[in-house]
Amino acid sequence: MSVFDIFKKLEEEKTAKAAQPIEWLVVGLGNPGSKYDNTRHNAGFRALESYCARSGQKIDRMKFKALAGEGMLGGKRVLFLKPQTFMNLSGEAVGEAARFYKLPPERVLVISDDVSLPLGKLRIRKGGSAGGHNGLKSIIQHLGTDQFPRIKVGVGQKPHPDYDMADWVLSKFAGEDLKTITEAIRKAADAVECLIQEGPDKAMNRFNG
Repeated sequence: MSVFDIFKKLEEEKTAKAAQPIEWLVVGLGNPGSKYDNTRHNAGFRALESYCARSGQKIDRMKFKALAGEGMLGGKRVLFLKPQTFMNLSGEAVGEAARFYKLPPERVLVISDDVSLPLGKLRIRKGGSAGGHNGLKSIIQHLGTDQFPRIKVGVGQKPHPDYDMADWVLSKFAGEDLKTITEAIRKAADAVECLIQEGPDKAMNRFNG
């Protein structure tokens, strides 16, 4: 095969991918800005960043009130989103993107933190209530349903009942907690791949402890 033929083949593949419609939306939840880096509430951002870093995927374009990037995962064209609206308005970005690409809720995968799960534990669900999570609450409102898959990353409960919840989710990981969450983030990135390639049932069997 000549150099010309190789370039032609690459261009054809590139054109074919560009023509393929977006089939999935993968959303990491968090708050924008360096002051929120490494906080409990940004576990969704970190999990999405972890997957994209190892797959060479960039999330660097502003689209749908979010930082966005497109890529292939398991033969499917995926739009990756990090809403920049702050957590409580995450649904504005997710709803706009889902409507634009005419994606059903079951093709909208959301990665979020969860204070009801022990630190480092993962929980995959096909749907369900917001469980007090304002980001999920906003997405449910804008999608008009709670039947969308999500990967929840356990960030641990408040140290005592009187501890302010906002202070807790905006606190940063340190020491052994940081090691635990870093491993959980890596597993959450694995779960993204598994869910889209093999379906939610396989992902739940593999990652739900």
